[in-house]
Amino acid sequence: MLTLQEVSQLMEKLDNWVLDGQSIVKEIEFPDFKSAIAFVNKVAEASEKHNHHPEIIITFNIVRLSLTTHSAKSLTELDFKVAEDIDKIK
Repeated sequence: MLTLQEVSQLMEKLDNWVLDGQSIVKEIEFPDFKSAIAFVNKVAEASEKHNHHPEIIITFNIVRLSLTTHSAKSLTELDFKVAEDIDKIK
């Protein structure tokens, strides 16, 4: 389990993620549905590398990602590692 200070420091490394309770969340808007799905497929590949998967909500061209470690009932470093990999997806 991370302290609030550790979470704050790790948040600074991320691109447009926000803290939402015990999760970190990011919403991304794409030009169309097909682009959103292509991004989600890349997120799936990145997530598989860590065996840690975000909650994904797709609403037409908007993708909402949410990461938390359910087994810890909290944020862990793994959530931030996955978020960093997601931020690298083009």
